[in-house]
Amino acid sequence: MESAASRQPGLGGAEAGSYRELLWVAVPLMISSGTQSLMHVIDRVYLTWYSGNAIAAALPAGVLYWTCLSLPFAMGSYVNTFVAQYDGADRPERVAASVWQGVYFAIAAGLLLTLLAPWSEQIFAVVGHPPAIAAQETIYFRWLCWGSPATLLHVVLSAFFSGRGETRTVLWVNVVCVAINAVLDYVFIFGAGPVPEWGIAGAAMTDVFGAALATVIFAGLIARRGIAARFPFATAWRFDRVLWWDLMKFGGPSGVQMLIDVGGFTAFMMMIGWLGPAELKATNIAFNLNTLAFIPVVGVGIAVSTLVGQRIGEGRPELAVQSTHRGFVLAGGYMLAFAAVYVGVPDALIALYEFRARDPDFGRVHEIIVVLLRFVAIYSFFDAMAIVYGSAIRGAGDTRFSMIAAFLGAWLVLVLPTYLVWRWAGPSLLWSWTFCAAYVMVLGFVYLARFQGGAWRKMSVMEPPSAAEDRMAPALAVAEAALLPPS
Repeated sequence: MESAASRQPGLGGAEAGSYRELLWVAVPLMISSGTQSLMHVIDRVYLTWYSGNAIAAALPAGVLYWTCLSLPFAMGSYVNTFVAQYDGADRPERVAASVWQGVYFAIAAGLLLTLLAPWSEQIFAVVGHPPAIAAQETIYFRWLCWGSPATLLHVVLSAFFSGRGETRTVLWVNVVCVAINAVLDYVFIFGAGPVPEWGIAGAAMTDVFGAALATVIFAGLIARRGIAARFPFATAWRFDRVLWWDLMKFGGPSGVQMLIDVGGFTAFMMMIGWLGPAELKATNIAFNLNTLAFIPVVGVGIAVSTLVGQRIGEGRPELAVQSTHRGFVLAGGYMLAFAAVYVGVPDALIALYEFRARDPDFGRVHEIIVVLLRFVAIYSFFDAMAIVYGSAIRGAGDTRFSMIAAFLGAWLVLVLPTYLVWRWAGPSLLWSWTFCAAYVMVLGFVYLARFQGGAWRKMSVMEPPSAAEDRMAPALAVAEAALLPPS
């Protein structure tokens, strides 16, 4: 007899494992992520127009903040996997309970991160950048720390929708917030009417406001009557020790992986800052332009993770393989298109930054950016490989391997070789970027090999159904059968 799981269609009514299903889930996430990357580009353009010190400070301070945020952020994001697998297994009560545990974690971790704000000045005094840049870094980092609770709540609540394949909801919320932010960003940085000129603090303030606004909108959507009728949020709010432990068990390695990854990148950025302001500004803008390709592909990764989680919950891992490979075709093609733009028309991309730049040294910065974008073009395709196949194995629960791979890659391929070359041959921007590209390429092949190995097929983040759920199963089966169309 054909199982109920095998008769289930894919998300959006498409055939499970098909390109149509992948596009149904991935395209809204790509556009949503693309709006976020566009907001980052707009933010950096405004800061370039504002002052050379502001644009030089934004990336080191932002990366250091993300290093501190990375562990709880990745753990909060991992609620997406719990939602996907429990939704695939048709266990709505565990979906609601998983989101609640994520909310409690986000509030606790966010409040803890705000404690870093008073120490911002001391932190950047230790880094050793020029005083004028360090002062800007301090301001930017402090404001971002204060917004940590909103940032973490945003990612947890959005996981309720992305994990169930309702990615269009995520898209529209982000579009609304980014549109508002794009206006406020200019006003808060340069000042307008009664609003004073806040400079780099204004850029951080709009980021915090955007996260808070998205949190409020997502919470309002979850409180709708239609959602409450299916997912028992009103009764599943209690602290669940089993789910909390599972979030720590599976989300913890995912968080450590992101911490290691971002931490290695932070160390890399801090070393680039020692080369000089021009190199730091150029690296900042090159990575900022890289987000135009990178962040939308992260949306594909979230889609793949969601589909893998759904198929694991349904007991159909073979369809997860199809979705993952097709996800890589989509992400790899997108990256190759951007690689052609990075190499073919770099001046057109840089022109927006240069338009009103107040930096007299921007001509040299421009020349460096052109070279760095060639490195970005080289590693972009392999970045898609790392994102898609890494997301696939994490979507099944294979987070420990990802953690180990990220540690070995970040420190043995990126940071340590860069440090050794600097120590023996002297500081070199080109050698530093060579190791950066090598790190991305190695990680891509490692995740591909792990996915092809298939260990993830036997993994799951779900605990077995409780005795109460077992007793309800016959009644649910009868109700489900009554809803099926006659054969």
